[in-house]
Amino acid sequence: MSKLSDLIRDLCPDGVEYKRLGEVATISRGGNFQKKDFVEHGVPCIHYGQIYTRYGLFADSTFTFISEEKAQKQKMAKKNDVIMAVTSENIEDVCKCLAWLGDEDVAVSGHSAIIHHTLDARYLVYFLHSAQFFSQKRKLAHGTKVIEVTPDKLNDIVLPVPPLEVQREIVRILDNFTELTAELTAELTAELTARKKQYEYYQNILLTCDGFNIEPVDKKLGKEIQWLTLGEVCTLKAGKTISSTEIFHEPFGKYQYPCFGGNGLRGYVKSYNQEGNFSLIGRQGALCGNVCYASGKFYATEHAVVVEPKGKCDERFLYYILIAANLNQYKTAGAQPGLSVAKLEKVLVLIPSMSAQKRIVDILDRFDALCNDITIGLPAEIEARQKQYEYYRDKLLSFKEKK
Repeated sequence: MSKLSDLIRDLCPDGVEYKRLGEVATISRGGNFQKKDFVEHGVPCIHYGQIYTRYGLFADSTFTFISEEKAQKQKMAKKNDVIMAVTSENIEDVCKCLAWLGDEDVAVSGHSAIIHHTLDARYLVYFLHSAQFFSQKRKLAHGTKVIEVTPDKLNDIVLPVPPLEVQREIVRILDNFTELTAELTAELTAELTARKKQYEYYQNILLTCDGFNIEPVDKKLGKEIQWLTLGEVCTLKAGKTISSTEIFHEPFGKYQYPCFGGNGLRGYVKSYNQEGNFSLIGRQGALCGNVCYASGKFYATEHAVVVEPKGKCDERFLYYILIAANLNQYKTAGAQPGLSVAKLEKVLVLIPSMSAQKRIVDILDRFDALCNDITIGLPAEIEARQKQYEYYRDKLLSFKEKK
């Protein structure tokens, strides 16, 4: 038997107690400093946005600081406290958290919760990223454009609380598995990056006059190759609004239809508003102009522009030419960059004969399958490793409940 099995047999033979988080922790809100308060040296601080973008599951040092004067009025996390971001743009990311393992107290910004607890800090963080926790936080989350879980509601989260020896052994196993998974994922990601660079190289060559193997003609439209506006070669139409609470992060029950927003796949919903093969253009946010391809039945939100060829263009060639067009360069400036359908319709693209389009598509589709198709190649391997990790993590954090 494994060490973990022995510990469970000896220390909790009748099962493990399940408790409310409020029974084993005190939860408080973060402070009120902002990014403009950062200084080069001073008191360590963590802004809630950094939890999403710069930190992993554990941290013992910070990327930013605030002045000692500012820190005196802030909420501080101590060693082994868990720091959680409680607002997000989507249900998947809200409540992402880290265990603070540094010796020095750290200032925590607003839109955060500080969880001071009696558990092993790493054990608690692993649980707070598990499927058990996700199913519970989904019921506590509220909001549409901004998703929030009120810190007070976290008290009602139910979790298994085995003896500390069992918690530490689970942490040891998951730490090792996390490290191995990270190493393998890094290797696979490096290989995938190399493949993508090769793909982009051929894409850049093929989607030019040289790649078409014909001489370019002037803008008056020759027979072999033409400069046309997107409005001439396709119809562009934005999708429809849907509440974030109606989107599930994975296919589940009635939530079977992919939902695409401004940055690609957002999750899965119960109904669809599109059917077929279409290119989609993200039209809002800093990454507006990004292009993805959707097939079958799916839902397009108001932040996704559905693109349908009119007949002068192969649907897959249209997808590749949209990527090559670098549509982000046409975004409007402002706090919330965006792309209007009217502006997209005026973008000029180079369109060769249908035979040239099909030849180029055949080549690029092979690279696309290697790089991006989640069912084959390296991306599938990376996804499989992550799923394997999540499966064993959730398995280790599941216990027979003590009655």
